[in-house]
Amino acid sequence: MSSNIFKPFKIKLEKDRPYFWCTCGLSENQPLCDGKHKNSEYKPLNFKVEETNDYFLCGCKKTKKQPFCDGSHK
Repeated sequence: MSSNIFKPFKIKLEKDRPYFWCTCGLSENQPLCDGKHKNSEYKPLNFKVEETNDYFLCGCKKTKKQPFCDGSHK
């Protein structure tokens, strides 16, 4: 696994569009889910944003503000 995966991902998200944040760390489409969690205990986190903007999504999966980075990777 690349060390870059543990850093936050800057991503443009659109208002009111549904997104699925990867919680298992296996997705090849990080930080978003690609279904690699199948047959595991993990489920993606379904979320929306209230404003179209750039956001930093957590890559280390340790954030307390899922799916957003809170600096836990440091």
